[in-house]
Order: sequence, then C-alpha cells, then structure tokens
Amino acid sequence: MGKNSGWKQAMEKVFDVIGEILAVIYILVFILLLINANRDFLSGVPWLLNVFKIIWQYGAFVIAAIVGLEAMVKRNFLFFLIFCALIAVCVIFMFFPGTYENLIGLVK
Repeated sequence: MGKNSGWKQAMEKVFDVIGEILAVIYILVFILLLINANRDFLSGVPWLLNVFKIIWQYGAFVIAAIVGLEAMVKRNFLFFLIFCALIAVCVIFMFFPGTYENLIGLVK
C-alpha cells in the first residue's frame, strides 16, 4: 500500500455512495415513467415529466460513469485518466447535432 491508498479508498467510498444514490433515483424515475405510460398521471405537470425523461435518457450513462470511476480509482492512475478521457469523449459527442438521433436510429 502506498501513501495514496487512503486517498484512493476515500474516493472509492465517495463514488460508491454517489453511485448507489443515483441508481436508486434512476430506478424510481424509471418506475414512475412506466406507471405514467399506463396511467398518464404526469401530463398535468409537463416540466416534471420532461425532467424525468431527461434523467431516464442520461441516467444510465451517468451511473455507468460513476461505477467506472469507482472501479478505476482502485487501479493505476493511468487507467483512471484513460477512463476519464473516455467519459469526456462520450460527453463531447453528446453535444454534436444529430448524434443522439443517429444512435437511436440504429435500433429499428
């Protein structure tokens, strides 16, 4: 164990707690959207429905990024940096016009 092992353990715990909280929130939002698909109880609050849909669309990516960061903080710092760069590439490509539509268009 090196002198940075305390830092690594602390960051691992932080990412672990954040990942657990976000996973529970994601599942709750997903359940509410599934119920809303059958009962349409959120149509009176369109802004909340929009927030839930945004959480549903991007939540899986955020959870995967947090869990990946938790896993990479245990490894070599180089792996952590590479994973951060991969997350950055994903985030950057999300902002290109049409990228999301092209990605979703793959599934027909």
